Amino acid sequence: MRRLIPAAGIAVLALVWLSLPVPAVQAACIAPGGFQYKHGVVTFAEHGAAARVQVEIADTEVSQETGLMCRTSLAPDAGMLFWFRDDTDTPFWMKNTLIPLSIAFIDKSWRIVALMDMPVAPDPSSDQLPTYGPKTPYRYALEVNQGFFAQHGIDAAAQVTFTPTDPGR
Repeated sequence: MRRLIPAAGIAVLALVWLSLPVPAVQAACIAPGGFQYKHGVVTFAEHGAAARVQVEIADTEVSQETGLMCRTSLAPDAGMLFWFRDDTDTPFWMKNTLIPLSIAFIDKSWRIVALMDMPVAPDPSSDQLPTYGPKTPYRYALEVNQGFFAQHGIDAAAQVTFTPTDPGR
């Protein structure tokens, strides 16, 4: 009978653990899939220094809708480059985005038109979220870890270049 008591205790603990509520953010975080991101490097040059960001490229409707949804971390030199065919003024939101981000809105000449911080929403699964966008049209938007631009001294005067890294694309 001594063996049944520890086994019963483990069973009770397992039932209690399984009955605990799952945080709404993780339970509701669903991101579309079925596509592969292209890759490249965005370089910011300013004041004699350069900062490089290894980017995944969101250039289709589904990849743009997905962005960095449901990710719990982002490497310090990584980001998501949203590449639009035409100029747009569509704002961004933080739907199912679990990490605080900074965003650079960049025009078709690769000039920064705005830099903004986007905090994680209290309920990222909500459909009632703040939006972030510049007052002028943009062609590209780069999301990075919040504080990246300030940390690297990047402002609207930075020269921006893009280099694709996927062979054959």
